[in-house]
Parts: sequence; C-alpha cells; structure tokens
Amino acid sequence: MAARVFVTGWGIISALGRGVEANLAALKGGRTGIAHPEHLKTLHKHELVTGEVKAANSQLAAWAGVSPASEISRTALLGLLAAAEAADSAGLSQQELKTAGLINGTSVGGMDISEQHYEALLKGESLDYHRAFAGHDCGISTEFMAERLGIKGHLSTISTACSSSANAIMQAGRLIRAGAAQRVLAGGTDALAVFTLNGFNSLKILDPAWCRPFDVNRMGLNLGEGAAYLVLESEESAAKRGAKVLAELIGWGNTNDAYHQTASSPEGKGAYLAMKKALEVGGREGLQIDYVNAHGTGTANNDLSESMALQAMFGEQLPDYSSTKSYTGHTLGAAGGIEAVFSLLAINHNLKFPNLNLGQPMDVLPSAPLQKLHAGSRVDTVLSNSFGFGGNCTSLLFTR
Repeated sequence: MAARVFVTGWGIISALGRGVEANLAALKGGRTGIAHPEHLKTLHKHELVTGEVKAANSQLAAWAGVSPASEISRTALLGLLAAAEAADSAGLSQQELKTAGLINGTSVGGMDISEQHYEALLKGESLDYHRAFAGHDCGISTEFMAERLGIKGHLSTISTACSSSANAIMQAGRLIRAGAAQRVLAGGTDALAVFTLNGFNSLKILDPAWCRPFDVNRMGLNLGEGAAYLVLESEESAAKRGAKVLAELIGWGNTNDAYHQTASSPEGKGAYLAMKKALEVGGREGLQIDYVNAHGTGTANNDLSESMALQAMFGEQLPDYSSTKSYTGHTLGAAGGIEAVFSLLAINHNLKFPNLNLGQPMDVLPSAPLQKLHAGSRVDTVLSNSFGFGGNCTSLLFTR
C-alpha cells in the first residue's frame, strides 16, 4: 500500500490578509481583497485593480523579523511569512524543521527589486550588479526562506507559471509517498511587479474592474500577489509527533497540452488529463468530489477551456465549483498554494465558497458556479485546479 501523505500545517498571506484566520474570515464574509494598488509603483495605479497585499516591504520585513534590505525581494518576504506560519501551525520544533525539506514554487522571483535598477542600467549608470540583482533568480527566495527557518533538508524551486506551487505540493507528495522524505514544506510565493502587470496588460487580458470568472461577459483577470505553504508529512512522522492532521493529500496530476505559449487548448485537454490523473493517483473507486476549486481566471480562453474539461470529466455529475480568484486576484506562482489552503479550509469548516461578481453564467456546464457561501453540508473531498502558461496543468486532490 502506498504511503499516506498528511497535511499538518498551513500558512498564508494574500490580499485578504495575513494568516489563515484572516483569510477564512474574508472568505466567509464574501469580502474581496481586490482594489487599486497602493504600494506598486505603476502608471496604471488608478486604471487597474489588483489583489495587492496591504503592506509595504518595510512592514512585511518587520512582521518577518528581518532587517529591510534592498536585495530582499517582496516575493521572499511574503514567502517567509507564510512558510513560518505553516511551520508554527504544525508545531514543528527547530530540530524537526532542520531535517525538513522545502519545495517552493514561484514565477516572478525577485523581479520586483530587479526592475528598480532597470532604468539606471539603461542609462549606463554605475551599478553594483551583484547587490542590485542578487535576489532576481527564482531560487534565491527558496534559499532565503530555508536559511531563516533553519531548514537543512531537501531544497528545490519549481517555476511552471501559474501551476508552480501546485507542482511544489505534488512533488512533496511524491517524495513522501516514495519514502524519500518524511516532512516537507511546500507551496509558493509571488509578488506584484510592474514588469508582470505591463506584460499581462499587453496581452489584453486584464479586467480594469473586478474579475468575473465563468461569466459570459468576463473581460480578463486581476493580478494578485501572496504566498501559501502546507506542511506535508508521512503517516509515520505525523503519528510520532502526535500532530493534528488537517487533511490528506491523496492524488495529483500534472500534464502539458503544449497548445500555445499563453493559451490553454480550447478543448481543455491538458486540464481534463490533469484531473483524470489526480483521481487515478487517488485510487479510491467511486470517490465523490464535494467541491472543485477551479482555476477560473476570468479570461475568455481559460474559463472556456476549463469548463470544457470539467464537462468531459464529470458530465451531468458535476460537483459544486467556483473560482476564488475573485477574492485574491490571480497570484500566479502562488495560486496553487493559496487555493490549496482554501481547499483545506473548505474541508475543515464544511464550506464551499462563492464565485464573486457573477452576473450571467456561461452556459457550457450543466450548472453555474456557486454564487453564495454554502455552509453546513459536509465537505470531505476537494479537487483544486491550477493551470499555467504553456499548458502546464496540475490538479490536487485533498480529502478529510
């Protein structure tokens, strides 16, 4: 029998707030965190809305207990805060952290600090290149977090666009199931950057108002930022520590339809195969899915593609589903981690979250996304979807 993978800790920071409890309160209250950016230095400050974390870098550094430094990226600070909460919630001692692994997903990396020096570079001004771009690489945030937390075990960084942190969680599950690790922090972090905002704006897929996933009149996504991590443990490790188990990660699937650099295949082939594989890895015949946390970005292509995949996967037996990106914005490499935490909140509190801002639902599926909070009915199993540029599609399957 394959080794079981338990979730024993969680941590998150997003536009909804710092910490699991703050995010839960906002989800239950139907409060979006999307607004005009306050800290991102963009010319589009009053034209676009984002899921920005409501804190300057100096405040993030103070919360994290580190000295503000120009080479420490916002990505790394967000990641440290969420990972520290996850480790603390799991009750990990310093010695237990020392032997843990860390798998971090990110797509933006330290772009937020690199772009501060870009203008000087163009002008040919003198720069300390090592200091100016020290935090640029995606892996630097992983090393920074591991050093601050005292993690000495397996370290790796995954960058597969919007499926990055879902793939980090999947990889941690694979290591534990194979007996190659006993305890891993896994998730992801990404910060808003002008480069990213302008890049998505050039693709004409940003909605200047609040995004409307799965709506006929959807106009695009809202970019967001944040970080979230899970502590994943083997059954043996969790039992030895007497750890409280939040949920079990029973399945995962990753595919790549390679249809286009940015667009998903219209038929949703990659998304369908990722969900199918997650259910197969779960290996529980007749398993009922109680809720699907959809990728649901609010773009014309993604929502149609994912709807086609859900139709192919479930047909008339479609479970309740919604996109929570109308709360947080699309947090790119952090999305899979953030929505994994939301999936665990659904299981631990018997909640299914509404798809905010929905006016006229698409007519592809037999039912519309949830439009109000569903509370009280038991939620045992949640499927969480994260689909990235280039067709990199990942689905995670959590159960009580």
